[in-house]
This record gives sequence, C-alpha cells and structure tokens, in this order.
Amino acid sequence: MTTIRTIVGDTELRAVWPLVSQLRPHLDENGFVAQMHRQIAEGCRATVLYDEQDVPRAFACWRVMEMLAVGLHVYVDDLITDQAVRSRGYGKTMLDWLKAEAKRLGCARLQLDSGTHRQDAHAFYLRERLRIEAFHFGVKLD
Repeated sequence: MTTIRTIVGDTELRAVWPLVSQLRPHLDENGFVAQMHRQIAEGCRATVLYDEQDVPRAFACWRVMEMLAVGLHVYVDDLITDQAVRSRGYGKTMLDWLKAEAKRLGCARLQLDSGTHRQDAHAFYLRERLRIEAFHFGVKLD
C-alpha cells in the first residue's frame, strides 16, 4: 500500500533528495532544500509517494496557475520516479493523484514540460493520455 503526502519541512525534503537528485543532479542537497522552501513560500507544493516501507518512490513539485491560453490548471514542475523501481506503477499512481487533485482544486487541465532527451518519460506520458500540445522555447539570459 502506497501513501502520498505533501511535504514542507527540512527533514522531509532532505529524505527525498536522493530521489530528486536522479533528475536534478546539477543541484546539491542544501541548494535543493533552500530552493524548495522559496518555491513553497510562493505556492508550489512538494508531494511524495511512499512505498509500503515508507521509502520515497515518486516526487512531484507542482503549482496551480492561471493563464489566458489554458485557464486554471496544475503545472507540474517535476515528476520523478525512482529509477530503481520504474515500471512498478509508482509514476502512474502519482500522475493519477495529480490529475485528481487538479480536478478537486477546480482546474481544467494538468500540464508539464519534459526535456527533449527524456524519451522514456515521453512514452509514459503518451500512454497516460497526455498529448504534445506546444513547443516550449527558452533562452539563457547572460
């Protein structure tokens, strides 16, 4: 039996760092915790799926946003499943939870961006009925 909980404290954030570092290796633990505190203060939520032994297996960083293009929606900044236990349903369970939470909050959509090199993630999203709806453009500001 898995459980899904929203986390906010240092201890919980540090406990999930080994999982988050799999997708965000450019950060370090202290930087991750500090940044998450800033993002949480701005309305971001950190949600963790724990397995039967209370080990973090999936992590989502997400927020409720409103945009002219799509209205009120949940935007998922990060959705990470522990690479050691992929294809065991943890990612699907977390994504289903996020969809249900978005509906509960009155959102019309769930959206996320995924790096172009993450083909396995794309296959998962397409299986879960997410569709490629736009191109995301960005530029580094020097």
